[in-house]
Amino acid sequence: MTAAMAMPGNTAETFLVHFFGTGLADDRYVVERFRARADGDIVPAPADALVAKGRRKTKRTTATLKAVREMRPACTEIIICTGLKTRGGWQLWGSIAAGVLCDRKQKG
Repeated sequence: MTAAMAMPGNTAETFLVHFFGTGLADDRYVVERFRARADGDIVPAPADALVAKGRRKTKRTTATLKAVREMRPACTEIIICTGLKTRGGWQLWGSIAAGVLCDRKQKG
């Protein structure tokens, strides 16, 4: 069992939200998904359906405002939603990707 699993309150609702630009002021958004690895790297999340077709391994998708507001990232996932017109939006960081559950101690 990892420390993140043992901590109370570690649910799918544990995430960090960062607004940029005008925030959620648009009707349609470009959605990009990334994964945070254990070594600290952030890589694009593969789109499994497109790999079988021989296309790009990652794809940006579009979503409506309602769909964007309902998005919840997985623990290691980062979702970036950018407005098509206003270029504002938000970033959703999962609890492990954002370091929300990390126990940081200062030495010295």
